[in-house]
Amino acid sequence: MTLPSVMLSASGERSGARRFTRSGEFAARRILAIAPQPFYQDRGTPIALRQVLQAASELGYQVDLLTFPVGSDIHLPGLRTFRAGNPLAIRSVPIGLSIRKLLLDASLVRALRQRLSRETYTCVHALEEAAWPALVLARRHRIPLLYDMQSSLPEQLRKHAAARVPPMPMLLREAERWLLGRADLVVASAGLGDRVRHTAPGTKVREWHFPSTPGEVPTFESLSLRRQLGLAQDAQVILYSGTFETYQGLDDLVAAIPAVVAAVPNARFVLVGADRAAGTPLPDGAAELTRTGILTVVERQPRSSIPVYLAMADVLVSPRAFGGNLPLKIFDYLAAGRPIVATDISTHRSVLTQDTAVLVQPTSAALAKGIVSILGGPTRGRELGEAARQYAFEHLGWSRFVRTVGEIYDDVHGHVPA
Repeated sequence: MTLPSVMLSASGERSGARRFTRSGEFAARRILAIAPQPFYQDRGTPIALRQVLQAASELGYQVDLLTFPVGSDIHLPGLRTFRAGNPLAIRSVPIGLSIRKLLLDASLVRALRQRLSRETYTCVHALEEAAWPALVLARRHRIPLLYDMQSSLPEQLRKHAAARVPPMPMLLREAERWLLGRADLVVASAGLGDRVRHTAPGTKVREWHFPSTPGEVPTFESLSLRRQLGLAQDAQVILYSGTFETYQGLDDLVAAIPAVVAAVPNARFVLVGADRAAGTPLPDGAAELTRTGILTVVERQPRSSIPVYLAMADVLVSPRAFGGNLPLKIFDYLAAGRPIVATDISTHRSVLTQDTAVLVQPTSAALAKGIVSILGGPTRGRELGEAARQYAFEHLGWSRFVRTVGEIYDDVHGHVPA
């Protein structure tokens, strides 16, 4: 099977992406990034990867991206995109495990073998499940492996019945332990670092803290959006942005709505990110609340549109029930400068504190109480919003992220696999 490729662009070398050979000459570092995702699409892992690729481009790295044959091309200096074969003409890939994803994973492994046999790379940067075959093949070519751990596979699969039948849970945990113990460097989503250290002590691990700089949104834009959504100008808007997967805790959030409205009659809820085409069901009770106008459900929006949604809100909420990886929306929430109500789980605690958010137990009653505490205490809400924005300004800027990406690639290039 031939592997189609599209060269997006090329650039000259910069010192940040060069190394000395033994003869003293400069040699370019060429990275092979492997993403078992539809790229590019506006959803979690592809958004994160795009930011890494942009930072690598600014640093002068040459990057070959190997990904699914689904998604839009992006154009960055030094980036070439190669797409795996698609004999079944698959056009979309839902979030999570699916037959379509498994078929494309198999095609991606074949393409990976071809890439490594045709090109010389100084580092393999593998995301999610692609890291297992990437580790085996990278070792054959004596190339260091960076495992980009956006989520924990055993944890993500536990919602599937087959993955809970013994001995599958144990086998999945051992597979993760094997990979973590052999990768040259693990860069985990914020909140997963402790899991890596516990599972594979001695493994070098860092955590991603992705940049977020939504900037100021003109007031007229947020007011216009309220009118488009049919929200009164004096409504107090509680907004959630993200996927509608079970682990996001939307059932608890929807169950909390009646209690919030009873305490604050002009409270209105907006959930952004529905994907009806994928058949993701709405939480129980959402249909009736939508009919009464208390709840508005919005289809998934382009990432460029999210800042105005966040600016429209009086409270931003993340009711996540479980999951070790921090959702990217938290970085956007912080930069938006709005008060945040989030469940008090270790994932959120990896970035949020009582100074930047109201942290509550993952129950509908606790979520309702936390939201009402903000709506009923505007001074406290303003203080939290200002603290969140200041945190984003100090810790989540783009230049800092670019430096971090450079440090990570320098680190993994320092390893020479046995």
